[in-house]
Amino acid sequence: MPKKKFTYKQSGVDITTTNNLVKYISNLSNKTKIKGSKVKSFRNIGGFGSLFDLSQYKIKNPVLVSSTDGVGTKLELANTMNKYKTIGIDLVAMCVNDLVVQGAKPLFFLDYIAIGKVIPSKYKDILKGIAKGCEIAKCYLAGGETAEMPGVYTKQGFDLAGFSVGVVDKNKILSGQKIKKGDVIISIPSSGVHSNGFSLVRKILKEKKITYNKNKKIYNTLMTPTKIYVQEINKLIDRNLINGCCNITGGGLIENIPRVLPNQVTAKIDLNKIKILNIFKWISKNGVADYEMLRTFNCGVGFVLFAKKENITKISKIFSSKFKPYIIGEVVNKSSSKIEFMGNANF
Repeated sequence: MPKKKFTYKQSGVDITTTNNLVKYISNLSNKTKIKGSKVKSFRNIGGFGSLFDLSQYKIKNPVLVSSTDGVGTKLELANTMNKYKTIGIDLVAMCVNDLVVQGAKPLFFLDYIAIGKVIPSKYKDILKGIAKGCEIAKCYLAGGETAEMPGVYTKQGFDLAGFSVGVVDKNKILSGQKIKKGDVIISIPSSGVHSNGFSLVRKILKEKKITYNKNKKIYNTLMTPTKIYVQEINKLIDRNLINGCCNITGGGLIENIPRVLPNQVTAKIDLNKIKILNIFKWISKNGVADYEMLRTFNCGVGFVLFAKKENITKISKIFSSKFKPYIIGEVVNKSSSKIEFMGNANF
């Protein structure tokens, strides 16, 4: 019989390297522990599944809310810049910001990393960002999966997916049905482009031959991590200050706002009032029409609230000066469209 000589490592997968990182992952996870994350005589990291003790929250009618998302082609900018410390924050943000729209408090988060080659320094930076995002969201990093996949991904190539679970009392679910005529529409500023529309951004960079070496400022601005709104929105919900809310992700203002509105009303947005961030003005000036901007990017509006006008002062106190809320429109009687625009965006 021929001598057996093939090993998994020869095929491009080094199990030893990944196993050696388990302790590092466990230390990051420990930093994100919250109530319910510790179950007696069981360790989540290194196990086959993760446990979470929901009974510690003593919610009378608990409903679990789940969300999953990725970071998209923003990953390609991270590869171009060889910078990976914040992309994990984006991953967490893209999931937990969706959870709070239903009024949920995030409980735990899991990641899936598919990568061509586990390079410890790069891998650690990605995980640091994920742990940081969980800390900001007060969410437990319960575990995850790393798939080393040579042949599917290049040595530099990788993809990220996130999975988050939150909880809300059945009687406190934000369904959008409380939104009514006369409510003001409030913008919470974004931190930047967040993690949507990067295929279009990358096309601009390629077509205009804008390289990282020639314009580090633009690239660094584009890589600004997605703002995590969880703590502020949960405070607003606990204090009964909003009737509904909306995370502005893929699809921009045009596609996302109508998703939370009840049938009998329309959102009327004054484009003149939107505080357009400079990065969006830069994108617009590089050949993107206004309508395309509004249906692709957040344009400076990272999160939208629907509330009584008299609550605006109390709402404002919840946010830092960098993310101060401001009114961009009002809820009106239903028209032919779920969203109407007036004025012009100041791109």
